[in-house]
Amino acid sequence: MQRTWIDQTTEKIGETIRLNGWVHRIRKMGDKLVFVDLRDGSGIAQVVFYKPDLDEQTAARVDELRPEFVIELEGVVNKRGEKQVNADLLTGTIEVGGSSLTILNKAKTPPFEVDQDSSGVGENVRLKYRYLDLRTERMQRNIRMRSDWVQACREFLFGRRFVEIETPLLTKATPEGSRDFVVPSRIQPGKFFALPQSPQQYKQLLMTAGFENYFQTARALRDEDPRADRGFEHTQIDIEMSFVERDEVMAEVEAMVIFAAEKLGKTIKEKPFPRISYKEAIEKYGDDKFDLRTNEEKESGVLAYAWVIDFPFFEKDEKTGRWTFTHNPFSNPLPEFREDHLAGKNIENILTSQYDLVCNGYESGGGSIRAHEPEVLEATYKAMGYSEEEIKESVGHMIEAFRYGAPPHGGIALGVERNLMNLTGEDALREVVAFPMTSTGNTSVMDAPTNLDKVTLDVLHITTKKD
Repeated sequence: MQRTWIDQTTEKIGETIRLNGWVHRIRKMGDKLVFVDLRDGSGIAQVVFYKPDLDEQTAARVDELRPEFVIELEGVVNKRGEKQVNADLLTGTIEVGGSSLTILNKAKTPPFEVDQDSSGVGENVRLKYRYLDLRTERMQRNIRMRSDWVQACREFLFGRRFVEIETPLLTKATPEGSRDFVVPSRIQPGKFFALPQSPQQYKQLLMTAGFENYFQTARALRDEDPRADRGFEHTQIDIEMSFVERDEVMAEVEAMVIFAAEKLGKTIKEKPFPRISYKEAIEKYGDDKFDLRTNEEKESGVLAYAWVIDFPFFEKDEKTGRWTFTHNPFSNPLPEFREDHLAGKNIENILTSQYDLVCNGYESGGGSIRAHEPEVLEATYKAMGYSEEEIKESVGHMIEAFRYGAPPHGGIALGVERNLMNLTGEDALREVVAFPMTSTGNTSVMDAPTNLDKVTLDVLHITTKKD
């Protein structure tokens, strides 16, 4: 018999069906009746076992059941009487009369209640037993909403001539704002790959390659201290477009964000999204990540999006006294600052084509119109004090590519976790990630990072300080 999902049971009244799932709760009514709330990925259904009607083996299995046992059962879907309807349950109009039962796997008593919200359980326990934490209703809802949001973004982009293309995870270390995670090369001793902080350079090379509209659901890794809204790794909806200006990119991204949020049933405070200059944001809100909602809107889960534009291109590095980029060295200056940028003048006042999307106090995405001319990218690195040799070593491959006809282009990266925090109302990244890092930088469930044995280190040509 083919399996029936629990959310399909209301359409099968009078039919004998097979269900699979986990025992959510058990209630015994004397020696004859046992009520089992069965849970699968689609919902919960009440199953009633009337023991006098069961064979001896099935009755014994029913007595053996405990919460979180994995089971398979068969039974007839019956319509509940009017007084027995449970309006709080999707399947509250039916119950299943169980006739057979197979225990597929038994379960130890969980270290916390899986049928309750786990937000009050300590982080170490939740992440050690993350596979149990993910069984809870809230975490199931959050992770499934994440999938639905990414799918809605994909649906929108595929309808707009975008091509989904994967870019490498092993790449070259380049300055993008954070420390790189590095990977030793076994076959080239003493050399290292870097894990990508973003697909920034590859997506620009894809524009140079003529794909024009690109996206991917990209993994990005940055060696920075974990925070509530930031971890070592994250996922982003990464987008790049050719032959566009800033307003065109922002309009396309805004349309996608609205489409995805409203498809999930969310309410957006203001459309089109307000546009606020960086200077105005600092003067008015004291930050370039602000929350435009009223208290009532916060309570009702309204999404208040806004664009922040006209950022300074450069800022002084307090340690070195040299200029460094505020957001992205691959950005274009605004057109009115192009000549100053090329001449290396008025650096402190140059504004960039960067745009950030903020929502409910978080940065939800950031992008820019990119430098596509070799001399513009070279001027950026010269402003930051790079020598000709250092420029060649760092971004020479990009400059070379631009000399073969790179189109004007721009794009954005939307952080999946940040957007899901807003969509779900959660205030920590770990609530919207299946297997997040702990606050001390350890992996969920698996105890990593760990030491490597000397044989492995020797193969990688690595010597640690303790050696």
